[in-house]
Amino acid sequence: MDFLGGFLILRDGGELDRSIFRFVWRFSVKETVLVCLLVAVAQVFYYVTLNLPKNIMNQGIEGRGMSYPTEVLGLFQFDQIGYLLWLCGLFFLAVLVNGGLKQYINSLKGKLGERLLRRLRYALVERILRFPVPHFRKVSSGELIPMVTAEVEQVGGFMGDAYVHPLMQAAMLLTIATFLFVQNPIMGLAAISLYPFQAYIVPKLQKRVKALGKERIKAVRKVSERIGETVGGIQEVRTAGTAAWERADYAERFGTIFRIRFDIYQRKSLVKFINNFLNQCAPLLFYSIGGYLVIRGELTLGALVAALTAHKDMTAPWKELLDYYQAAQDAQQKYEQVVEQFRPEAMLPAALQDLPAEPAPGLSGPIVLSGVGVQEDAQTKLLESISLTIDPGARVALAGPAGGGREALAMALARLHIVSGGSIKIGGRDLARLPDAHIGASLGYVGPAAYHFSASVRENLVYGLRQRPVVAPDARDPARARWLAEAARAGNLDLDVNDEWIDYARAGAADAAAFDAIAARLLEKVDLAEDVFVFGLRGRIDPKSKPAVAEAILAARAAFRRRLAGPDADPALKGLVEPFDPAAYNENATVAENLLFGTPLDPAFETDALSGQPDFLAVLRARGLEEVFVEMGRKVAEIMVELFADLPAGHEFFERFSFIAADDLSVYQAILARTAPGPDGAPSAVVGEDRARMLGLPLKLVNARHRLGLIDAAFKARVLEARAAFAGAKATQGKIAFFDPDAYNAAASIQDNILFGRVAYGQAKAQATVAKAMRDLLDTMGLRERIFEVGLEFQVGVGGARLSPAQRQKLALARALAKRPDVLVLNDAFAAIDPAGQWRALEGTLAAAGSATVIASMGDSRMAEKFARTIVLADGRVAQDGDFAGLAAADGPFKETLSG
Repeated sequence: MDFLGGFLILRDGGELDRSIFRFVWRFSVKETVLVCLLVAVAQVFYYVTLNLPKNIMNQGIEGRGMSYPTEVLGLFQFDQIGYLLWLCGLFFLAVLVNGGLKQYINSLKGKLGERLLRRLRYALVERILRFPVPHFRKVSSGELIPMVTAEVEQVGGFMGDAYVHPLMQAAMLLTIATFLFVQNPIMGLAAISLYPFQAYIVPKLQKRVKALGKERIKAVRKVSERIGETVGGIQEVRTAGTAAWERADYAERFGTIFRIRFDIYQRKSLVKFINNFLNQCAPLLFYSIGGYLVIRGELTLGALVAALTAHKDMTAPWKELLDYYQAAQDAQQKYEQVVEQFRPEAMLPAALQDLPAEPAPGLSGPIVLSGVGVQEDAQTKLLESISLTIDPGARVALAGPAGGGREALAMALARLHIVSGGSIKIGGRDLARLPDAHIGASLGYVGPAAYHFSASVRENLVYGLRQRPVVAPDARDPARARWLAEAARAGNLDLDVNDEWIDYARAGAADAAAFDAIAARLLEKVDLAEDVFVFGLRGRIDPKSKPAVAEAILAARAAFRRRLAGPDADPALKGLVEPFDPAAYNENATVAENLLFGTPLDPAFETDALSGQPDFLAVLRARGLEEVFVEMGRKVAEIMVELFADLPAGHEFFERFSFIAADDLSVYQAILARTAPGPDGAPSAVVGEDRARMLGLPLKLVNARHRLGLIDAAFKARVLEARAAFAGAKATQGKIAFFDPDAYNAAASIQDNILFGRVAYGQAKAQATVAKAMRDLLDTMGLRERIFEVGLEFQVGVGGARLSPAQRQKLALARALAKRPDVLVLNDAFAAIDPAGQWRALEGTLAAAGSATVIASMGDSRMAEKFARTIVLADGRVAQDGDFAGLAAADGPFKETLSG
């Protein structure tokens, strides 16, 4: 289907051949022919640069065969010196033209190589998009990523040279040899006499080097895969205590690589020795034979000097050709290794990923499965002869034991498994022949472990709406048009990723603002709306780009302040929040927060970095606080060591009361020992890193929380003086967003801007009470929607790492629902959610699905109660088919799953 005659078929109709040379020729024949013609033209000027030095010496300097004054071109007459300068000028012009042509050829060659590399990388990534999903269980991203990035980098560097470089060097070599034969045939024969031997022996040695290179690449990939296993299974390694075995295994693998690499090194060194030795032998022939011919008068001295110079130049292209042979072997080897990994069986046909001329017509109509079979490999059958019909808009649960076929059937319905027999038709259209874009637009799928891209919540929600550009500019910027034209020349897709790709209409929205309202309803249905609202509270906004939101938050701050104090104060909030006051020390904030009285914009002003920040230390020193902090740090360390030294690591008290990690206690014990007072009672100096550690400890003190008795009224007053100095210091401007009761703090979260203070320590349920009061206030003021929009900008991290497993699943459900699919396939989509949340998410999903056909593989068979029809699969076949009540009452595999 896509592997024909030994070729890997590309989307554009070209072929990713197993030979790098055929690949280069197929996609660069015009450019290669042009460069070849330029190379031929360059040789004319190169020959002139070889011949002119002989004329300069014989005619210009010795005057051999010349009578002066002499006429040139019938226009000029020169004496001997003038004629010498004329020849030198011609030589300079020939060198300039030859050098310019070489530079232009090299530029074309470089562009050609980069374009071919871009084509190759694009082709490889395109094939990854068509890999059968089960294949990803056999190959890791740790193998594919280096192949597309690092391994083809060297191949790309060679592709520009594949034809041009050997042709250029061979042409230079032929030009020099021709020049030498013209001077004297014997000299020409002497020049090339040793080349046949080199041409014979070098390939023999390189053949073994090539074989070893293949072994090296395979060994390195195995090590890469092994490292990935170790990283993924580090918990098992630690708990099993197998670190020694793991290291022994790595030692064996690295030893294998060492043996291969050293063998390659020795053989390459031998090739280099032979080449250097033979290259040094050639001048001996010239001195002996050429000298003999000069003595006999059969060769002029100028011709001998020119021949020696030419032969010296001859060494370079011959060496380049030998190096090229080695580079060609390496490049072909790497190319073959990469290509081999990108031709798995049962790949999705390339044509199915092309964009159809028309948008998706939808997938309405009955779903008919006729004799469907699915095989993971030749030995493993996942489904056998599945035949059934599902009516449009039906609610169907797939139940049965794990591995019985329900998961495989769900994946087959989403074309994540390619059927090995039979067919699946939706509305009479064969699923196997539908373009990816049509399936993606009309069918939603959520698996058991949802993946999210490193982007915002909103970007992940609209991901399923990006099948094709929906709006393209009427007139494209010329620079952008050239960019897209170059993409087409490199065989890449020439659609502009910067055009509007989000089809809001498919989601039922007119624009992005309308989509946010739809997103809010969908997230409410899947029980994720409150989480997104919390993301918004913890998020930040730029008051310059969103001034209305910033003003609304400041109004909320003022309203919240009135609830804390004043005639309209809420008694439930009394004493739970200590607001920031420019003129007062905040008992519930750290010493560092009280000093800076703002949010750091520069990492150098973060609490952990302050003890080494020069500007910070300068202010403390000017206020006489530096030594006070060092001495306070010593006292804090003494107290912490005394209180926590005997507690085991991980004890809850470390989290609740200590700001010294269990692992650092021994460090501070050592510092205290080094800086203990001497026999005379005088304190020892605290310097260097010890001083920075001691000075940093008091910065983390929260007086209301730690109550160590070290912060008194005098200390607070001095801190307030230092605060004013920080606010006025030139060095802090633009590096700290200072707290201002009347201004929005862009570096702080929305929640912190509203609170504008710290929740009091020691008050029962203070955090929960304050949070609820804040939410109630925002609801009253109608700000929930605006904060929710900020929550949609929350960055979920790589793979959704910043979300919990339950949040990832809920977001995936909302993403699938956002495109209003005709068919929604759920494959254990609720398993990661807590039991109570599973039912809420399921009910919300079914409600949001509307008239769509919903097919859900359920790990918990009890949830099939929400579906009108339940199909039970066991051993890859349909075992039962009916409604929940009937199947639950009848003996069979469904009843067994309920009781299990």
